[in-house]
Amino acid sequence: MRLNKTYWQHRYEARNTGWDMGMVSPPLGAYIDQLTEKNINILLPGAGMGYEAVYLAEAGFEALTVLDIAPYPLESLKERLPASFSAENLVEADFFDFEAGPFDLVLEHTFFCALPPQLRPQYALKMNELLRPGGKLSGLLFDFPLTSEGPPFGGSKEEYEQLFAPYFHIRVLERATNSIPPRQGSELFFIFEKK
Repeated sequence: MRLNKTYWQHRYEARNTGWDMGMVSPPLGAYIDQLTEKNINILLPGAGMGYEAVYLAEAGFEALTVLDIAPYPLESLKERLPASFSAENLVEADFFDFEAGPFDLVLEHTFFCALPPQLRPQYALKMNELLRPGGKLSGLLFDFPLTSEGPPFGGSKEEYEQLFAPYFHIRVLERATNSIPPRQGSELFFIFEKK
């Protein structure tokens, strides 16, 4: 199975999106609510339907870049984002080919777990490249056994520490306490700061 643009576009068109909560994830909403600097440069990779993007834009964050490999969710986002949001900041591209930044914050939600596990070292390196020194990679990672079947692919706290420690200070990596009921006990909230 090749998890490419065609694969993801077909999933969206068929509404085969079991990961879609239809709203901002509560742990991410709570994190966004405590961000005070509205002018930070934020990237949302593999943003899907982009509920976090809408939440950020409505909260007054203007320097947002929303990235997805499939056009379907980006077209949907155009209709849901405030009129002041520039469509140029909705970028259809493969994350690993994306060249921009540096970003102050990258917000991760269900993108990492959708990548085939062999791409995880490349993900960590790419995040390091996209962030400014001291920039943050924050969000949610799944905490359940890694399988060859997916997406989503699982993982563990120990694996994440080993994967990200070469590039990031692990500031927070703990069980999310306000996950939606189906994800209760299987999400880790994290804040990694670029070295």
